[in-house]
Parts: sequence; C-alpha cells; structure tokens
Amino acid sequence: MSYVSLGVNIIIGLIYTPWMISSIGKENYGLYTLAMSVITLFVFDFGLSSAVTRFLSKYLAENRQDKANECLGLVYRLYLYIDILLFLILLVLFFFIPEIYRELTPEEVDKFKVIYIVAALFAVLSFPFIPLNGILTANEKFVQLKTCEVVHKLLIIGFMTACLLFGYGLYALVIVNALAGIVMILLKLYIIKRNTNSRVLYGYHNRKQFREIIDFSAWTAVIAICQRLFFTLAPTILGFFSGSAAIAIFGIANTIEGYVFSFSNALSGMFLPRVSRIVSQRGGDVMPLMIKVGRIQLFVVGAVVLGFICVGQDFITLWVGKDFIESYACTVLLIIPSLVQLPQEIGMQTIIAENKVKKQALVWIFVASLNIILSIVLTWRYSVFGLCLSICISFLIRTVGMDIILMKDLNLNMRKFFLDTYLSIGMMISLVTISLILLGNLIPNGGLSSFFIKSIIFILLYLMVFMITANSEEKNTILSIFIRKKQ
Repeated sequence: MSYVSLGVNIIIGLIYTPWMISSIGKENYGLYTLAMSVITLFVFDFGLSSAVTRFLSKYLAENRQDKANECLGLVYRLYLYIDILLFLILLVLFFFIPEIYRELTPEEVDKFKVIYIVAALFAVLSFPFIPLNGILTANEKFVQLKTCEVVHKLLIIGFMTACLLFGYGLYALVIVNALAGIVMILLKLYIIKRNTNSRVLYGYHNRKQFREIIDFSAWTAVIAICQRLFFTLAPTILGFFSGSAAIAIFGIANTIEGYVFSFSNALSGMFLPRVSRIVSQRGGDVMPLMIKVGRIQLFVVGAVVLGFICVGQDFITLWVGKDFIESYACTVLLIIPSLVQLPQEIGMQTIIAENKVKKQALVWIFVASLNIILSIVLTWRYSVFGLCLSICISFLIRTVGMDIILMKDLNLNMRKFFLDTYLSIGMMISLVTISLILLGNLIPNGGLSSFFIKSIIFILLYLMVFMITANSEEKNTILSIFIRKKQ
C-alpha cells in the first residue's frame, strides 16, 4: 500500500498536473500553488506527530492503554493552543495580502483572497487532527493508513476531474481539496474508533508529562526545520551566484530526488511500534531487526539509486530534453547518500524510541550549518554542481553523526550491521552498476530504445543479483506478496 500510494502521487505529478494547468490556466494554477504554499508554510506539526507515535508506541509496548489515552489528552491540548495561534497568524496575514504580493494584479489579489480564506479555514479546522496519523501508526494500522492516503488522492483527482470537465474553475479545485480532507478526517476517526482502543482523555492534567512532550516535540521540530533548509535555501543561493538557468537545472534534480527518496523511504516510520516493544524489554536487542530490514531496504534503495545512475541520463533527455542534461550529475549527487542512510531506518527509529532526539537534532544543526557554508563556497566556484556536491557531503556527514549516536549512546554494533548488510549485497550491486555503465557506452544515448534496452538489462542483472545474494527468508518475503495476491 505504501508503494501504491507513492505510485499515485508520481502519476499525478507527471500526468495529471500538466492537464490541470492547461485547464485552469497558468496564472490560476500559480495562485492555487501560492495559496497552498502559504498554508503549508504555517501548518507545520512542530514534531508533534512524531511525539504521538513515539509516546503511544512506548505505552502500548508496556500494555498501558490508560497512559496512552492520557498522553493523547495532553497532545490535543497542545494542538489546540497551537491551532489558536495559527488562526491568529493566518487572520493577520489576510489583511496584508495586497502589501505582501505586490506583483499580483488587483483581479488576481481578489481571487487569491477567496482561495486563501477557503484554504486557511480548512487548515485551522484540520490542524487538530494531525495526530490521527500518529495514532494509526502507533497501533500498527498501516494498511488502513496507506489506504486512506490512496483514497484521499483518488478522491481529489476524481472530484477535480469532474469539476474541470463541467467547466468549474479555480475556486472549485480549492473547495474539492478541503472536502476531500474532511472526508479523510472522518474516515480516520471511524477507523480509530472501530479498530483501536485509543481514546482522548481531554480532562487529564500532568505538568511533568506535558513538559516531556513539549521537549521531545521541540527537538523534533528543530530536525524538521534543518531538513527543510537543505532544499528551500538552495534556489536562493543559486539565484545569487548562478541565475535562473542553474535554478531550473536544480529544480529538475530536486524533483527526481524527491521521487527517489519517497520510493526508497516508503517504509519509514512503520517500525517504531515494533522497535518500542523491543527496547521496552530488558536486554532487548534491535540489531537482528536492523540487519533484516536493512538488507531489504538496501535491495530497494539500490535498485532505485543505481538504476537511475545507469539509465538516468536517457530518462532526463526523454523527459525534459537535452537542455537539462546537467541535472543528471546533480541528481546522482543528491541520491547517493540514500544508499548509506535509508538502510539504517531501524537505527533512526531506535533513536526516537530511546528519546535521543536531542543529540539527533544537534547533528542536524551542525550539518545544516555546514551545508550553508559549503553551498556558498562551492556554488561560487562550481555553480549548481557545487551546490549539489555540498548537499551530498553534508548528508554523508549526517549519516556518520547518526552512526556515532547509535554506537556511543545506544551501544549498537554498527560494524556487524555494515558487514552483514553491505558486504555481499553492496559488492554485487556495485559490480552490476559498473558493468552496465561500461556496456551502456556501447549503446547510443538519447533515444527511447536506448532507455528501454538499458532498463531491461539492468532489471535482469539486478534480479540475478537478488537471487544470488538474498537469503531464503528475504526471497520468501518478496514472493509471498505475489502468492497472496494469487490466492
């Protein structure tokens, strides 16, 4: 279901969005995007979703449903306080729209105000329900959660398509988004009530626990903000040193990196409840799970990252043209760190379960600051390539920092993890990549046939590597998906 949800998102981005733009017009789509971006900027969960998942997983692992329900009461009180502040901020911004967006025409300002009101009202109404995802994750209702995501996207696409076909315009699209969101909230509430024992005890008070939740959320919010700095500041730095052409090249690389990361990271966060159960046991060891999941993640991440290295140049040429060929090298730099970081997902969940997020946040603060300095220096010398190189270096240093936390603070045997996870698989998939790159030099670049030939060769070679290096349990895990479907 994670990959189905991701597939729907990618299809929407590649196919549906251009049709929507042609239907409502470039200017109206710009206003729609502007409104969504403003709301998204302020509707930030401040790390509370992770807090909900972490604390609920901990209490459920201890079979303390009463403590979990009390925790929800504290979390919802905190969400209510933030929601009131959010409403006031959005209300003040409404009256300054003409001054903030001076480049908009008077007619565009009037349109923007209408869609801003609809989007802002939905943001305020939906903000207190952000913890619903955390509740479903903590109770391990992953199929239901991912099904909701798919249904949500399909509802939006279905209603939007109907609106556009019947001649409705910009306002209808914003209203459809809001209505689909409300339907999802109601559906998640129904699932939680029917399939879990989670209930919100609104009258519960505990200052010590309340401060603990705020402390955890604050450091998680710092991590989220640092993560955003990597890609949100990049266009500004490029605009200062290189210009619009470099920004466009980075934009394509950033888009592909987003797809690659989402596909490779589809399982992120799902193991926190299980990790919480392990660490709650005396002498619980997460290393067997970390190696097991890490190997499977490496197969998935390796397929996506190394597949792009082998055929990405042809893909970019076919998708956006030869003018963006520089985006290939930039994308490779942006996605390489995923090969090292994403297979360590269980370790990242252990940091959360053991409440070591403060040290994790300090690592992010360091690498975010380092990236800003490196970006300025390298962009000045090497333009967009230097910027992407800076992000690559910073992400790799981040992984080293996380590994130090795992070894020093959590006493995990990372040497064993890398030997058991990377030694055989890493050598084989690297050999496949090098072989295909050398073979690819014999096949002319730039055509559809070249892309398909290289893709088919890579898939066949990668499947061969999987059959050679995967153990029986890993093979059965993959095969069981198809066996269940046939049954």
